[in-house]
Formats: sequence, C-alpha cells, structure tokens
Amino acid sequence: MSQDDLASLRVDKARLMSDLHTTCEWGKGESWGDVEADHFHSGETETGMSRLSLSDTDRQARDWFHRTATELGCKVHTDAMGNQFAVRPGLSNDAAPTYAGSHLDTQPTGGRYDGILGVTAAIEMLRTLNDNWIETAYPVGVVNWTNEEGARFPMSMVASGVWAGSISVERAHDLKSVIPSSDTATIQTELERIGYLGEVPCSWEATPMAAHFELHIEQGPILEAENRRIGVVRGVQSYKWFTVTVRGRDSHTGATSFQHRADALLTASKMILASHKVASKHGALASTGILTLKPGSTNTVPGFVQFSLDVRAPQDDTVEAVESECRSAFIALAAGEDALQINTGCTPSSRQCSVEWRTDFVSPATHFHGDCIACVQAAGSHLCGGGEVKDKDIGSWGKLMTSGAGHDSVYTNKRCPTCMIFVPCRDGVSHNPAEYSSPEACEDGANVLLGAVVRYDKLRSERGR
Repeated sequence: MSQDDLASLRVDKARLMSDLHTTCEWGKGESWGDVEADHFHSGETETGMSRLSLSDTDRQARDWFHRTATELGCKVHTDAMGNQFAVRPGLSNDAAPTYAGSHLDTQPTGGRYDGILGVTAAIEMLRTLNDNWIETAYPVGVVNWTNEEGARFPMSMVASGVWAGSISVERAHDLKSVIPSSDTATIQTELERIGYLGEVPCSWEATPMAAHFELHIEQGPILEAENRRIGVVRGVQSYKWFTVTVRGRDSHTGATSFQHRADALLTASKMILASHKVASKHGALASTGILTLKPGSTNTVPGFVQFSLDVRAPQDDTVEAVESECRSAFIALAAGEDALQINTGCTPSSRQCSVEWRTDFVSPATHFHGDCIACVQAAGSHLCGGGEVKDKDIGSWGKLMTSGAGHDSVYTNKRCPTCMIFVPCRDGVSHNPAEYSSPEACEDGANVLLGAVVRYDKLRSERGR
C-alpha cells in the first residue's frame, strides 16, 4: 500500500459504536443519567458495566468475539488462560501475526469503554481490511486478554503475565474469586465452567506475536484538558503495591489518656499522610485504597490496623526512593518521633506501635518499542493533519504520554514490540459507570489503531520479517 492508500483507510464509526454498545448489553451495570447521550442508542447506552472476568456475561462477550472473528475469516483459538486469539491470514503466513487488542472484562461498577473499546476497535479494523480488500503482507490478529482488571481474581493483567512467562499458569489457575465473598471459584474452575479452558498452552512461544498495539481510553484528564485527540503512549510508569501492618494495643477510649495510648489507627493515619508528603517531594504518586482495623468498636482504641500502599512514578529509581523514605518515616512515626513534622501538635505517648511491610506486587517501568511508537505517530499525524512528526513535538493533535495505569501491553512488551494509543475520556473518569468517550474520540482511536497496524505490516514487509 502507498502512503496515500494508508492515509485514506478509515473505519466505520457507526458500526464501531454499534459493536461496542451491543457487547455492553452483556453485563450492564449502574445507570449514570442522561448526559451527552450518543445518537446511536440515546439513553440506552447511559449505563456502566459489571462484567466480571469468567462470569456468565463474560462468556456471552467471548462467544460474540469468537463468532464475529470467525465470520470475518479468522482462525480463532483459546489458550489455557482463556485468552482468545483471532488471526486474519496475510500474503505470507510463515511469521507471527501483528496483533491489536485489549480486554472485555470490567470492574464491578465500571464503564463501557475501558478495555472494551480496544477489542471492538480491533474487530472493526478487521472489518475495514475486509471491506477494502486489503491483503496485508503478514497475518493480522486480534486478542482478548483474560482478567485484565483483576477485580474478580485479584491479580491484574494476570493472563498476559502468564503469556509472557512472568507468572506461572499454576499460580494463575489457583487464584480465588474475591467477589462476592461467598464465591469460592478459581480461575481454572471458571474457565472449565464457561467452556473457555483452551488446550493451547498460554505462552509467547505457543502463540507468538510480531507486535502488539492496544487502544485504550486515557483514564485521566490530560488529553481532554489540552484539547488533544490522540495520546501516543511511550511507556507505563513503575509501581509497587505494599501491605503495611501497624500493631498497637487495644484500650478504653474514656479511661486511657493520650499519654498512655498505642493507637494503631492514629499511627497508620500519620503514615498515610507521610506517604503523600514523600511522594509529593519526588513528583510521584501514592495512595491507600484498603484499610482494615480491629477490634472495630466505637469506645476502643484500635490495636491493629492494616492498609494498602500503592506507589507510582515514571522511573523505577523514583519509586525506590519513595519506598525507602516511607519505610524510614513509618518506623519513626511508630516510635512516636516527629517525622516530617507530622507529630507536631500531637500529645506524646509513653507507648509505641510496631510496623511491618509486605511487598505484594512490583511492576517496573515499561518503555515501548520505537518502531511501534513511530507507526502510531505517523497514523495520528495523517489522520489529524499534523504534518511531519518531529520527535517530542508531534503537533497540537496529539501528546507523547506515559500511562499511569497498568495494561496488558506491559507484559506483551516483554516479548514483542508494543505500543499503546490513548483517546480522551470525559473528566478523566474511569472505573466508574459515568466513564465516557465520544463516538468521535472512539473513531479517532480506531483509525489510528488501524493505521498503525498496517504501517507496521508495511515496515515488516520492507524488512522481510
């Protein structure tokens, strides 16, 4: 294909949005009201999603994926983690396909764009190639990754992690459901129950990829705030998850003075504030999303508190620095010392608390492949009329970005060239029923995805691999 041919190739917006909203009938969640309804389904699309991984509604979405890809002439297979791979043949089929995709599972109270847009846009890419009788040099594939959210089985991006060889299939299969608490299913038992425990091993060797492109909503406010149409994602920031345990002593709130308390909750609160201060100092992020305490009585000073700590930054050494300084500050605060001036104005106590750390998850910074980034930049520039791409200055249409959230592309990047494409979402809201990207933004993203994939195929053809 010539550059003019590449530039003129376009997806069908109405068909893309129809696919997206049709698949969102399986697992409809909470309504978010009558705001900016799109013209395809009006208020019917103003609901979030609750399609947990390997649920009955997830099975329905998977059935749609298999049926649709097969009708489009693809060969479809499922691996031992339930990952679905659809491959459209190329002129030469002796090399790995160039893949596009994302995930179809959602948060319990999520939206209808996170992950879902990436899969439906990749399906629309196949439809457009068929409509225009495009023969790619090499096969082009679409992938639906299992349990990306980690909402039901508590390990995000687990199936792509198994594919990349970073997580064992045994560990993944044994993950137990956490929603609802009475659900005792594991990934393996649910794959068997819904009929998606594939016979193909889950590995990059059994299902090789020449490259992986992923379209996703930004999940942040930057593109919308700067009025930019496309985010060219160069990597994903580093992050670590910890569980911090603080032990003090239960005591009566009315009979125990401040000077004689070992208040685990007060101490934990100071630690959480310290994590914010330390992260701010380094230009990083830190947050606590889970906090449990005992005994949980109004008139008893808590003697046990456990809280989560999520630390993120673009560079690994920044995350390490925040962790190190937080550890030192937490020890000092547990001992009653005035670390970071947090104890200023508080009543000193003769009793101390103890603190323990557990590292739950480590995701080093990810840097995507230059060839894939260049293909996304070129596709975005041609779509938006941005002219020549010049390194960091790619024009007002787009922005070079680092993803703040983890995605399956983190793991694919370990085994093949990878890149991501972001489109704006309203108010930067995600993991929420009100999550929304306009049909025009979805169309832009799908067109850039299509353009990037065919450009990468052309690049492969020129290089003979």
